[in-house]
Amino acid sequence: MGNWRRSSYSGEGDGNNCVEIATSAAHVAVRDSKAPVRATLTFPPEAFAPFLEALKSPARR
Repeated sequence: MGNWRRSSYSGEGDGNNCVEIATSAAHVAVRDSKAPVRATLTFPPEAFAPFLEALKSPARR
């Protein structure tokens, strides 16, 4: 897996309260920055964008 990157929504005041992603040619992985050694969610690259869109949908709010 590639290098982990923190969400751009995590500002200085948010500390570690965010998610991180790592990408490779075959997968996109997501983890909780507060518990990086715990389980990650792993997606094929083509499924990651629909996952993000589902999170943003009004039905999720």
